[in-house]
Amino acid sequence: MNYQTPSLRRALAADYAIGLMPPLARRRFEHLLLEDAALRAELGRWHTHLMSLSQPLTEHPVPEQVWQAIVARIEPQKLHVPQKRPFWNRLRLSAALCTLVIALSVGVLYTRDNVQYNATLLSGTAQPGLRIEAHADYLRVQPLQLAAIEPGRSLELWALPVEGKPVSLGLIPTGGEGMIGLSDSQQQLLKASVVLAVSLEPRAGSPTGQPTGPVLYQGPLAAL
Repeated sequence: MNYQTPSLRRALAADYAIGLMPPLARRRFEHLLLEDAALRAELGRWHTHLMSLSQPLTEHPVPEQVWQAIVARIEPQKLHVPQKRPFWNRLRLSAALCTLVIALSVGVLYTRDNVQYNATLLSGTAQPGLRIEAHADYLRVQPLQLAAIEPGRSLELWALPVEGKPVSLGLIPTGGEGMIGLSDSQQQLLKASVVLAVSLEPRAGSPTGQPTGPVLYQGPLAAL
């Protein structure tokens, strides 16, 4: 099979991202990913597209005059007159709302400044397994639907740049939740377009500096 055909590469990346590949074909495709940077980029584009489809819709509040018009049509015999409130009650309510808005704004700004990139890593069946938040000098790892691994094995996190070989970012903490410190070179690597992947390795990690076991989860790292 000619894996350099653009239409075939797009179709394979789409099937893998959606989870339609049978196990044997999936393992063969994962081996291709380790050596083919352009194929990793194609898969990253599919993951980004699929993740955008799962984002919740933004809630838009309905203006009060619209509700009044609806109520007037349903119950035209009733007058819905807003109850007047004392001036001091309105003033206290306005002050409380302003305080709440300021607190929420500060909290959102702090969180966005603190987290620079994030990624949701999916399994071969498109199930979310891990959430990764990239801070300035460390990664925060949160398990979503992380499969149990056998004793004596570890999960190792890799950065797959568009060009070059996979670079280890460290071992996933036991149980899937915790932090992974980043060196200066790793911090610089994550500023470029990369796909994150998790492979199954011996307890101490890959002995070769490259993935040796099957790739269990992967997904693109996106800037906030």
